[in-house]
Amino acid sequence: MQLSNEEEDYNLSLSKFESMLKTNKVLFFDSEEFEEIILHYLDIGKANLAKKALKLALDQHPKSTGLKLVQVEMLVYDDKLDIAEKLLNELYAIEPNNEEIYIQKANICSKRDQHEKAVELLKIALQYTDDYADVYNLIGMEYLFMDNLEMAKENFIKCLEEDLEDQSALYNVVYCFEFLDQNHDAIAYLNQYIDRNPYSEIAWHQLGRLHYGVKEYEEAIRAFDYATLIDDEFLGAFMEKAKAYERLKKYEEAIESYNRTIELDDATSYALLRIGKCYEKLGNLAKAIQYYNQTVHEDPLLDKGWIAITDFHLRQKNYQKALFFVNKALAIDNQNRLYWKRYATINKQMNFFEEAEFGYRKAVEFGDYGLDTWLYWVDILQFLGEFESAIQTLLQATEYFPEENEIEYRLAGLYFMIQDNTKAKFHLSNGLRLNFENYILIEDLFPVVWSKKMVKNYIEKHRK
Repeated sequence: MQLSNEEEDYNLSLSKFESMLKTNKVLFFDSEEFEEIILHYLDIGKANLAKKALKLALDQHPKSTGLKLVQVEMLVYDDKLDIAEKLLNELYAIEPNNEEIYIQKANICSKRDQHEKAVELLKIALQYTDDYADVYNLIGMEYLFMDNLEMAKENFIKCLEEDLEDQSALYNVVYCFEFLDQNHDAIAYLNQYIDRNPYSEIAWHQLGRLHYGVKEYEEAIRAFDYATLIDDEFLGAFMEKAKAYERLKKYEEAIESYNRTIELDDATSYALLRIGKCYEKLGNLAKAIQYYNQTVHEDPLLDKGWIAITDFHLRQKNYQKALFFVNKALAIDNQNRLYWKRYATINKQMNFFEEAEFGYRKAVEFGDYGLDTWLYWVDILQFLGEFESAIQTLLQATEYFPEENEIEYRLAGLYFMIQDNTKAKFHLSNGLRLNFENYILIEDLFPVVWSKKMVKNYIEKHRK
């Protein structure tokens, strides 16, 4: 790769400066060389070297405004805002038309959360600057801090009109459009942008993401195709393209695209999992299970992998194998409610009711408050004859589902079972009020209760 003259000079300055530090000889640099050296060290996070260079620079060029502005930047970087401001005021008295002074003043205001004031100062900088793009970008950022996304968007667009290649402004424009729920406007904007800058893989990728977001999957794929044509190692675009193919049920193409991401980078558990899902959809079960196994091997902490493998065996009604994998998952993370719920479901299928009850209890303990989980748990407690526990569990569930007829009917049945007729009738009338037709739950779940004349009469009375 050929270096430009400027880059060669810059590299020479740097190596000259670093050899000077080693030998303790003092060499002469012009003030612009010093500025570049200092900013280079700041950029790579070597603040101490930047300070050393600044000290030497000011010894050699005590009157240089450029160096003093770099000094201000470093003071702001160190949060010494008052000293920085004092120095800026001195510089302003000498050079009131220097845009950098206004930019640094704005920077100080921004640090003090005075964003309106920062915008006013940046607007003055616009009058003196040659680099409009940079100033518009800074104004856009200030509006972002103020949560004024319309104005932020407007300024990032102005920035891109000045400098088409400003990638951070491009990302920010799209972010503003999306945040404002203006996805179709964003698509229109990106199409105009692409007309002016057709080889921007970032723009094509963002366009694809937006089409995907509004469920226009064909258009999304077309945009991702362009992004990967311009940059054939664009990992994100291949990944998103695969997801769009999956949405269109084009599983072979999806697999091909996921495989490309694996060629470009080490296999991610996400890509392996999705390939497994695609093979399962294609009916190639051997390949599916191979990829699910690879997923959990690649990332044992990814719960989606263990769940995919467990659910796969559940769908095949291979309960022994499903149980084997869910136990392996629980050995890695025994506080995962998704694992516990599957543990319970599998044990229930195998008629291991004690274990199933334990599984549902654990699932709820670790945050699964889904109605079906409560009801499965209670039905098993009832089956095991633990009526009191079942009642306590249902009362706990009413905190999450205060007006749920399925809970009320079960409470009624259980209270009848333990001969507490007053409470039973209270919950039965609740159930009948919430959903009359569902009284058949009593017949299904509590045949002993259903056979009581008193219960049938009570229901009939409500019917009228």
